[in-house]
Amino acid sequence: MLSLYADGEYLNYFGNLIVNDARCTSGIKSRIAMEKAPFVMKKALFGSKLDIYLRKELIKCYIWNTALYGDENWTLRKADQKYVESSEMWCWRRMEKIIRTDHVRNEEVLYRIKEGKNILHTINGKKGNWIGHILLRNCVLKHVIERKKEG
Repeated sequence: MLSLYADGEYLNYFGNLIVNDARCTSGIKSRIAMEKAPFVMKKALFGSKLDIYLRKELIKCYIWNTALYGDENWTLRKADQKYVESSEMWCWRRMEKIIRTDHVRNEEVLYRIKEGKNILHTINGKKGNWIGHILLRNCVLKHVIERKKEG
């Protein structure tokens, strides 16, 4: 699905907002909002007495797939990385029922769930796979990346 907004500065490409200055902040924020909605709807499941390993896998499977759809095209700046990491920590804190007034550090939360901050590693891995896929094909995008054509 491809649509262009009236002002011509934004492009909605399969749910990812692409801006003409190559910043993806608005698209990342919209994806994070899409991530939080199903989590809130199923918070009884994610915060239940199920095994912690199962709950972590459910979050990675259902929540992160929603949030990271199309992330291969994101241009991540430091501020964008902060949004993504904070959404990851938001999920882990809600899963463990830790509220802001508890003053629990992120490192402690990650220690409790036996997990590390790995959402950015996931994004970088998917980007690497996408570039590898493009470079294997003989297409215009490959020639642009290799600077054989202008564009």
